[in-house]
Amino acid sequence: MPERDTPATRMPTIFFGHGNPMNALHDNAWTRGWAALGQRLPRPRAVLSVSAHWYLPDTAVTAMAAPRTIHDFGGFPRELFEVHYPAPGDHELVRRVRELLRPLDVRADLSWGLDHGTWSVLCHVYPDADVPVVQLSIDESQPPAFHYGLGRLLRPLRDEGILLIGSGDVVHNLHSYAWGRHPVEPFDWALRFEAKARELMLQGDHHALTDYEALGRDAELSVPTPDHYLPLLYVLGASHEGDAVTFPVEGMDGGSISMLSVQFG
Repeated sequence: MPERDTPATRMPTIFFGHGNPMNALHDNAWTRGWAALGQRLPRPRAVLSVSAHWYLPDTAVTAMAAPRTIHDFGGFPRELFEVHYPAPGDHELVRRVRELLRPLDVRADLSWGLDHGTWSVLCHVYPDADVPVVQLSIDESQPPAFHYGLGRLLRPLRDEGILLIGSGDVVHNLHSYAWGRHPVEPFDWALRFEAKARELMLQGDHHALTDYEALGRDAELSVPTPDHYLPLLYVLGASHEGDAVTFPVEGMDGGSISMLSVQFG
């Protein structure tokens, strides 16, 4: 049954395929798509980001007033390390996240900051860094259903002016990624898995998406490790029955990285 009382101010929830960190500097179809989203989305009070790159055996939330910009990569040009995204934190959002996730003990973290899964996208969505940003870690010790469940618990934030985002990649196989400058054709298994994930999202089959390891060989190749896939489950969990499902950014990078963005609502 569709939900009847949809607040006019309800924020969407969005999964971003962030791809290569160099997208922070590039002007391409994907970054232009992110910028266009920032132009047309309702202005959020704050952003709660679940990034593939804060992946540890713990559930934590960034609780500092001014989170640092983390350059969590190596081998890239100096200009990428010079990028800083000085968005403020949000103590009230931290309090609310910890409240919503009780009795889970969410650690208030004062050492992490904003990693490139967050800032390489948001520097295009909100280039002035004037929207507060809080990150939530991914507990690597927990199964996929746990992460989907946390997204469900965080869903009320959408009615409180919070933009909840996940940042990863539906398909993320670095062993097969073409690091050269020449474009390559996407692998068949990557295209098939992305297409299957899209189909399941449009059908609202969150169980199959959560139990993605049961989707066969294409899933094994597309999601060899769970870190970049799990942020999608938070967004799925935070979606409402009846939300419109759209794909505002599409494409495949290096043959084996999906740049697909998914918006609910």
